[in-house]
Amino acid sequence: MEAVLFPAFSSAAIGASIFFLIWTVTKMLYTEDAEQDDQWRYDINRINELRRVSPLYRTFQPLFMLLAFVNRRMFADSLPEIRREIQAAGIPRYWTAEEYLGRMELIGIFMFPIVMYFSFGIMGSAGVVFALVFSVITMWVLRRRLTYQAEYRLWRIKRRLPFVLDLLTLLMEAGSTFLQAMHESVDEFRDHPVGVEFGRVLAEMSMGKSRVEAFESMRDRLNDDEITSIVGSIIQGEQLGTPLARLFRTQADVLRVKRTQRAETLAGEAGVKMLLPAVLVMAATVIVILGPFILGFLYAEFMS
Repeated sequence: MEAVLFPAFSSAAIGASIFFLIWTVTKMLYTEDAEQDDQWRYDINRINELRRVSPLYRTFQPLFMLLAFVNRRMFADSLPEIRREIQAAGIPRYWTAEEYLGRMELIGIFMFPIVMYFSFGIMGSAGVVFALVFSVITMWVLRRRLTYQAEYRLWRIKRRLPFVLDLLTLLMEAGSTFLQAMHESVDEFRDHPVGVEFGRVLAEMSMGKSRVEAFESMRDRLNDDEITSIVGSIIQGEQLGTPLARLFRTQADVLRVKRTQRAETLAGEAGVKMLLPAVLVMAATVIVILGPFILGFLYAEFMS
């Protein structure tokens, strides 16, 4: 009986696997837009764009919706920070915080059966616990990766921002209008995150926003102390009528001073941080030099 049931079960499992594989590939390639009505047309447009840019979302959209529903209730306090990091990291704006968190959770869930398959044969029932822990660690690593992406992109923006402000100053002092200077600066730094952010400011201004509103959107999007200070000065200068060229030059100089101060602070901390490794190296050197003499003395005392 077993000789008949086992091949039948194996064939059914292989057939189900092939069917699931074909279904997954079909869903990944299928990009037809979802239906929409007047009330939900904006969110449907966002979902349609998200389906185009993310094969994972396109394939497992119902699971994403379920996880997003759960995340809105279980991680409501963490969603604003995740939303800020998504924007600062330059991830496509079609993602909401709860959906992107669901993406991390879904990857961790998919890792569970894969890890369990390999660990169960080696560790037995403990492999299930190991796979569960590995899945949780995977989610945590993905969450930390998002934070690192946001911090790294902000660092790149702040590093290049003085040069953008200098270029804006030179162009406006040469007779260009603010919009012309912005166009030239965005074109010059189009492959850099700072060019992308100023491009969004320019695009929002082209769609009807004022300069103040466009820069406020940039400030809220990046939510960094230094950038907030610079944008706040630009907004204040715009409201008080201060020439923007002079304002940009001042802010570029302020950024350079802050960079110099930060470098001096790191240089001052380097000596303290090197103290422990230096002590360990000295101790290791003393052990290497005096070790043979100490061992020889102890060996002589033991033999006597």
